Amino acid sequence: MSFGNIILLIIVGVIGYLIAIYNKFVSLRAGIDAAWSDIDIQLKRRYNLIPALVDTVKGYKEYEAGTLEKVIQARQAGLDARSIEEKAAAANMLTGTLGKLFALAEAYPDLKANTNFLDLQNQLSHIEDTIQNARRYYNAIVRDYNTKVHSFPDLFIAQKFNFTERDYFELDENEAAAVKTMPKIDL
Repeated sequence: MSFGNIILLIIVGVIGYLIAIYNKFVSLRAGIDAAWSDIDIQLKRRYNLIPALVDTVKGYKEYEAGTLEKVIQARQAGLDARSIEEKAAAANMLTGTLGKLFALAEAYPDLKANTNFLDLQNQLSHIEDTIQNARRYYNAIVRDYNTKVHSFPDLFIAQKFNFTERDYFELDENEAAAVKTMPKIDL
């Protein structure tokens, strides 16, 4: 084999390697977008249950209007959010207000025994679990992608083709506490 053929093989190998790096970035980016779509769908499901929950609670004359208003405001903030950061903040706020609403329901035995309320609470609990699982998957893909963006020699391809770091969908401390206190109802 001649020296020219060896150089040609090396060049082809390097080009193939660079193409593989680029394709991995594209694959990870598509995975992030798909994972975010899963989270977004679950957040919308949760937001769609809120009006029914509020109506159920309003049926009780002793409800706390301030708590319901905060739930409604948190829902609207989630619907209005556009970026991942805004959606994460709105989701955290809604989880906190829902935790307060469910804690409030503990003080009203009639409400706590209402089958519609229990069903909505169970559905929300299930959606919370689904969101948590989707968030873990999303954050794992973002971690892999962000690591690749900063790894050598992949960072050269990332810079050349504008693959930039992605944000995590994080659980803040208030949401973590609210999720822990949100009662699980098995029907």
